Formats: sequence, structure tokens, C-alpha cells
Amino acid sequence: MAAMTGRGRRKTGPSIEDVAKLAGVSAQTVSRVSTGADVVRPATRERVQRAMQQLGYTPNRAARALRNGTYGAIGVVAHRFGRTGEALTTEAVVRAAEAEDHAVTLLTVGDPATKGWERAAHRLPHQAIDGLIIIRAERATAESLALPQGMPVAVSDSRFSGHYPSVVADQVQGSRDATQHLLDLGHRTVHHLAGPEGSWPAGVRTAAWERCLEEAGVRPPKVWRGDWSAESGYRVGREIALDRSITAVFSANDDMSFGLMRALHEAGLRVPQDVSVVGFDGIALSEFSSPPLTTVRQDFNQIGVELVRLVLGQVRHGTEVVRDRVLVPTDLVVRASTAPPPPS
Repeated sequence: MAAMTGRGRRKTGPSIEDVAKLAGVSAQTVSRVSTGADVVRPATRERVQRAMQQLGYTPNRAARALRNGTYGAIGVVAHRFGRTGEALTTEAVVRAAEAEDHAVTLLTVGDPATKGWERAAHRLPHQAIDGLIIIRAERATAESLALPQGMPVAVSDSRFSGHYPSVVADQVQGSRDATQHLLDLGHRTVHHLAGPEGSWPAGVRTAAWERCLEEAGVRPPKVWRGDWSAESGYRVGREIALDRSITAVFSANDDMSFGLMRALHEAGLRVPQDVSVVGFDGIALSEFSSPPLTTVRQDFNQIGVELVRLVLGQVRHGTEVVRDRVLVPTDLVVRASTAPPPPS
């Protein structure tokens, strides 16, 4: 529908009055439904929501902010939303925000270096958002982020513990569980296919693997390194397959594990009879690889729920809160990609 503005210009799209007329209620009731007020009866709320859907009406965020002091939206920042961890965490944040009647605005940092984060921070004051979730800050530091003063923030990166509320999976315990599982099966050592240099999760998982081996009296072998992609796992896997003394590999994520297993298969090596493989993340595909992948499962859904809880807690109660650090447990899921080493 179209309506005339006060200056005689035609405004396109349905108005709040159009929704009110179709639903048979007042414009004030439509406004209450738009802002999630509790005073509207369920039957009336449902009627108004049907009218909104039928007309394609979207509440104006700026108008909501003027009425309530909030936009009803959370910003989510990441360098690469297409990567598995970022994608699954973002999906969980969207679901959790939706359950709290909040929209999500995605903000991409094209350059992971400090300058890229500075440019993103400068854009934030112009975004219609109430708070911010940073999925992974790459090389940025708490000092270089330079976020707007007073903005509610939660970060899925433990480097920012003490600076901002953070939610992280227990990367250390998960990596130790993966390494210890292979040692307990009887493997003399465990090789590691790590993530890229400079990556915080890659560094944490590598350090935990090293400590677990050292505590078992095993000297850590050289680190193999990929870039989180299945292609890099395949490329490195072709090199690993040349060393027939390798019987166990802990891969820093599931995607690289899939590439690794394909490379081993093409080299005539069987998983797990010749080489055992453990991944990290616990993505859905890991259950359906061939063989099904033993992996460390991160609870991405819980991470998303906690991030949204921390941000909205600040929105509703102020940013002067305890700098919470939520540690979400991981689980080792044992499947068919691991077994005792082959006979000597």
C-alpha cells in the first residue's frame, strides 16, 4: 500500500495504520506487538502478526529506538563467516537472538589485520544495533579494537577475558582428550595437523597437544600445518602418507580431517587400520564420513545462547557488569576412524 507523507511525497510499503485496519485493532496495539510488549492478549497478538505477514510490514528500527531506547538488533562481527566455526556460531547466535525477539546484523571484517578491525569499529556507531558479538578477532587486541564507549560486547575469544565478557569452548581439554584417546589406544606418538599460524584456536589446540604428549613422556613430533580447509588437509595428507611410521593424527578441525582421510585412502592406507584420525568441531558431516570420524564436539548452540545472554544482559542492565568468562565443555565422540596401531 502507499500513503502520502506530510510533505506530499508518496511513501511506499504498508504503514502501521494499514496493519491496524486489517487486524481490527488500534495502531498503538500494533506498536505494542512490534516491540514485544507483554500487555497484548495472545489472540490479538496472533491476529496482528498475521496482518503484518500478509501485508509484508516490517517495524522500523529507528522508530522502535525512539520509543524504547533500543533497536532490537545485535551486531555480529567476524572475518570469514563461511568458515565452519564462524558459520555454526553465527547460526546459533541468530537462533538465540530470534528467541529473544532480536534481529542480527552481520558485519564483515575484510582485512584480519589491525587496520581492518579499526575500520570496522569506526562503522559501528552508524549501525542500528544495541550490542555487539565478536566471533573471532583474529590478530586484533583489546586495545586495537577501539570499540564505541559503552557498547555492550561479548566475544567468543578467550584472549579478551577480563576486557569483555567472553564465551569459549574448552579447547584445551578437548585437545587433550583427543591426544590421550590415541595414546590410550597404544599409539607410540600422535602427530598433529594444526591450523594456520597466528590463529588463536590453532595455537591453543597445538599447545594442549604438546603438553599432553610431554606429560606422557613422549617428545612431540613436528607440526603439520593447514589452513582449516579440507583442501589443505588433503595437500598435507599426501605428505603425511609418505611417512609410513605415522599411525595416529589429531587434526585441528573436521574439515582438514576429511581431506586427510581422502589423501590417505588414495595412498593405499586404511583408516583406522593403518592410520587413526581424530578431528575437532563435531560438525554434522563427521558422522557420515567414511569411516565416521572420531572428533571433539563443540557445543556451538550453547556458545551462541551464552553470547546472546551476555550481550542482552548488558543492554538491559548496563555495561558495568562482571567481565564474565563462560567456558563451554567439549565432548570426545569416539567413532570408527580410530583403533589400536597396526602390529609392528
